[in-house]
Amino acid sequence: MKSGSNHKAQAPGTGSATGQQPGSVPLGLADTVAQSLINLQTELGDSPDLKIRRIRIGGDSRIEAAAVHLSGLADTVAVNEFVIGSLLDNTDDLLRDKPADGAGSSREQSPLPQVILSRALAIGDAVLQEEWKEIMLAILSGDTAILMEGCLEAIICDTRGGEQRAVSEPSSQLVVRGPKDGFVESVATNIALIRRRIKSSKLHLEVMKIGSETHTHVALMYMKGVAGEDLVQEVRERLRKIALEEVLESGFIEELIQDKTFTPLPTIYNSERPDVAAGNLLEGRVVIIVDGTPFVLILPAVFTQFFQSAEDYSQRFDIAILMRLVRYLSFLVLILGPSVYLALTTYHYEMIPTTLLINLLSQRENVPFPAFVELLLMETAFEILREAGVRMPRAIGQTVSVVGALILGTAVVEAGIITPIMVIVVALTGIASFAIPAYNMAIAGRIIRFAFLILASLFGFYGITLGLIVFVAHMSSLRSFGVPYLFPFVPLSVNGQKDTILRLPLWVVGRDKTPKQMSKELPEYMQLTTGHDEQLPPLILKNDTPEGRGMEGEPDEK
Repeated sequence: MKSGSNHKAQAPGTGSATGQQPGSVPLGLADTVAQSLINLQTELGDSPDLKIRRIRIGGDSRIEAAAVHLSGLADTVAVNEFVIGSLLDNTDDLLRDKPADGAGSSREQSPLPQVILSRALAIGDAVLQEEWKEIMLAILSGDTAILMEGCLEAIICDTRGGEQRAVSEPSSQLVVRGPKDGFVESVATNIALIRRRIKSSKLHLEVMKIGSETHTHVALMYMKGVAGEDLVQEVRERLRKIALEEVLESGFIEELIQDKTFTPLPTIYNSERPDVAAGNLLEGRVVIIVDGTPFVLILPAVFTQFFQSAEDYSQRFDIAILMRLVRYLSFLVLILGPSVYLALTTYHYEMIPTTLLINLLSQRENVPFPAFVELLLMETAFEILREAGVRMPRAIGQTVSVVGALILGTAVVEAGIITPIMVIVVALTGIASFAIPAYNMAIAGRIIRFAFLILASLFGFYGITLGLIVFVAHMSSLRSFGVPYLFPFVPLSVNGQKDTILRLPLWVVGRDKTPKQMSKELPEYMQLTTGHDEQLPPLILKNDTPEGRGMEGEPDEK
């Protein structure tokens, strides 16, 4: 086995090999490997995780070369065996008759990179690259760059790897019966989890980079011929117009492509379950996968979608119907429970049975605060305990939240600050929020609950009625990529009722609830539209140039 030096190229302390200061000329590929390595180290600030393996290849010609990668991002086994090992073992006979200078310094005069690429490297994915920016981005993404003396092109080998979290059970959207695998932080793994479930040539994939600094890979998946072409084009255009320096989570994308910004209700669904993503793809929706997060975005989304669980389709339809009714009832209790109690005990005593009314009034004799202040104090304390339970270590988080709630409830009742019935109302409201499958819809219900509390304290049931009218009108005005938020109730669709509040048997449901089918059932004045219905978020640019998009090039369809 032939060997080479295993140390880094040392950059001169006063300047580059050409006698110029590193910042005085643009950095890029040079005719010599030494100068190219100096440029690499200069741009990366002499980073200690930059690994350089300098070798000589080509039999008697002994052409100088170097393999460059970042430790922790690249797969060390692939680099050693399939990149460096291939160069040392397979280039002797191929390059024995080549001149030692690499046959010229220009790409047209030197077939050396092409010969090595096509006949020497035993790695699955490798390309030639001459753009310095693309070479740097490849190295920073975990690829290995091969530099050769006298060549103004580098060979980029796909060696991305490093430590990654293994596929495990999702931390949210848990099920008793159903698949137990969940998405991870690798976009490639997440794509494979979906393709494992949908083995169809109709499943199309487009990959783009968003973020001028992070260059985050964002994958767009849809079923060709099932998802509407106007929907796919609209999603693609909104992604292209995003101009951000960083995209670290799918929430960055969600906030910038949603139709309406100022609403507590989520209009884009997110999930970390591959079976949920696959099911929605088959229904004609679009899935957006962002590298670095296990949560994918599913769109368009309607209100009823946030009350559906993956387990609904694993259990019998009658069991699924019961569970869905419980979830909708829980949402009503969440947003209206405290306000209804407040309206009854403050303005509408005549609606309470006499025996219960006497009991409630006797409890309030020694309480110094009105019912509204009681509710506000208890709801605030419950929210603090809930947040503390989420942020604390998992081993003690649930214990602290449950025990804290019990101790706090008992203490405030014994101290005469809160009535016992108030503790029951707040606890029932909190439990109801946990029955909603979608965490973001549960948070929305908790926010809306405070608005109904204020209305009930001011106007009683009249305020609650007014709030419900405004709430339903607001939901009716929402769109998710052109699809009405309350579909299939507004506008009414008979086919859509098969899998909303009820979940009829699968042979009845079929696939009648796809966005493509939705567009056929909508009236002409409510057809799928393009563009945002509301004002654009400030970071969505209206120009469609690569500079304004904050991303490199066009999406690649694979």
